[in-house]
Amino acid sequence: MNKIWEFFWNLNELVYVSDMDTYELIWMNRKALEVYGFDSVEEFAGRKCYEVMQHCQNPCAVCNNDNLKQGYFEEWRYYNPVLKRYTVLKNTMVEDEGRRCRIEIALDASAQEWQNSVNHNYENMEAIVNEGLRVALHAADPDKSLEIILEYLGEVQEGDRAYIFERNESGGHDNTYEWTAKGALPQKENLQNVSDEVCAGWYRKFREGRYIMIENIEHLRKADPVLYETLNGQNIRTLVVVPLYEDGEVIGFFGVDNPPAERMEYASDMLQIMGHFIISTIRRRNLFKRLHDMSFHDQLTEIGNRHAMHFYISDMQQEKSIGVVYGDITGLKRVNDDEGHEAGDRLIVRAAESLRRVFGDYGVFRIGGDELLALCSGIEQTELEERVERLRADMKENSVEIAIGVVWKPDGTAGIDTLLKESEQQMYEEKTAYYRATGICRRR
Repeated sequence: MNKIWEFFWNLNELVYVSDMDTYELIWMNRKALEVYGFDSVEEFAGRKCYEVMQHCQNPCAVCNNDNLKQGYFEEWRYYNPVLKRYTVLKNTMVEDEGRRCRIEIALDASAQEWQNSVNHNYENMEAIVNEGLRVALHAADPDKSLEIILEYLGEVQEGDRAYIFERNESGGHDNTYEWTAKGALPQKENLQNVSDEVCAGWYRKFREGRYIMIENIEHLRKADPVLYETLNGQNIRTLVVVPLYEDGEVIGFFGVDNPPAERMEYASDMLQIMGHFIISTIRRRNLFKRLHDMSFHDQLTEIGNRHAMHFYISDMQQEKSIGVVYGDITGLKRVNDDEGHEAGDRLIVRAAESLRRVFGDYGVFRIGGDELLALCSGIEQTELEERVERLRADMKENSVEIAIGVVWKPDGTAGIDTLLKESEQQMYEEKTAYYRATGICRRR
C-alpha cells in the first residue's frame, strides 16, 4: 500500500517526512532530493532530519513537533540559512504503522513576501535568533561564525549590509567583517581606520548603555554633518547599530544598514540579543589567534619558529629557485656571561630584526638559541647576493655580528636537508674565521 506522502512525489515544492520521536529522516520528494543532492531515499536511510537538512548535531531550535496534530496543518515562515531561501512552511502529523510522522512542505517565498507575512512576531524572536546562532556555531572557525551570523542578520532584517567594526591600536575603527545583499556595494575596504571623530557621538551613547537607531539620515544633515557625509556616501538611509562591550569597555559595534523603517525596533532588539554571541565569538577568535601565534612564532623575537619553518618548506614548489641564508649570532655566550642574559636576549632580538628587515618578505625563522634562518623560495641569485650584503650592512649598523652561510639553487631538487647542511657548513667556516680573526675564545 502506498504511503500518503507519496502523493507529493512530483510536487514542485520541497517535501520531507521524518519520525517525530526519533527525528529519523524517512522520505523526500523528487524536488527535495534534487536540492539536497541525493539520487534516492536510500542514501540518507537512518540519518536524522536535522543532520541532513540543517547540517547540525541536535534538533533545530525552531522545531515545532510539539504543536503538530493529525488532521491539522501548522503554517509558519522561516529563512533557511543553509539553503539561503525564504520559505512558508506547512507541517502536519500523520500516523504510519504505529509511529508519528512529520510531513513538511516548504514553499518558496520572495524576501518581501516573507518579511511582510511574518511581520517579525516578537514571540518568535527567540527561536529565530537561536536558529541563526545554531548555524553559526557549527562553522569551522570563529571568523566563519561571524560571517554567517552577519549574513543571517542581514537577510532576516532585509538590510543592504551587515557589519562589525572594532577599535584598532591607533584608536580608529576598522570594518573587520561585512555582509552585503545582492546589488549592494561592499564598503569594507573603504572603512579602515575610520576617524574617532566620525563615531564620537555614537560612543557617548554607547558608554551610557544606549544603541543607535537612525530612521532617516536626513535628520543628521545639520545636526551631525560629518556623520551625515560618511553615511550618505555609503547610500545609507536607515540603520541600527549596537555596541560591543568587553569588561565594561566599548570595543566596537555592529549593525545593519537600510532595514525597513517600520521594523527598526525589532531589528534593534534582535541585534542586542546577538551582541552577546558576537563578543563571545570575537573572544574565541582572539584566543585562536594567540594560540596560532604561539604555535608559529618564537616568543622572544616574534619571527617564525621551527614549526613555522616546516610549514613554509611544505608549501615551497620544487621547480622554483631557492635561496638559504643560515645565520649564527657570534659572541652571544660572551654577552650572556659578561652582561647577563637580558643583554643576550636583546642581542638575539636585534639580530632577528636585522634578518627580518632584509628578508621579511620571505620565510624568516629562529631555529635554535643563536641560530637564525631565511628561506627564499623563487629568489634570483643576484637578488639573494644583494640582500646578503644589505644584511651585513644592517648588522653593522645595529651592532650585531652574525656568521652567515649562503646557498642558492635554480630549483629544489637537491632537497631542503641538503641545502640546510651546505649553508650550515658555510656558516661554521665563517664563524671559525671570525673567532680566529678576533682572538675571542668561543668556549669562554
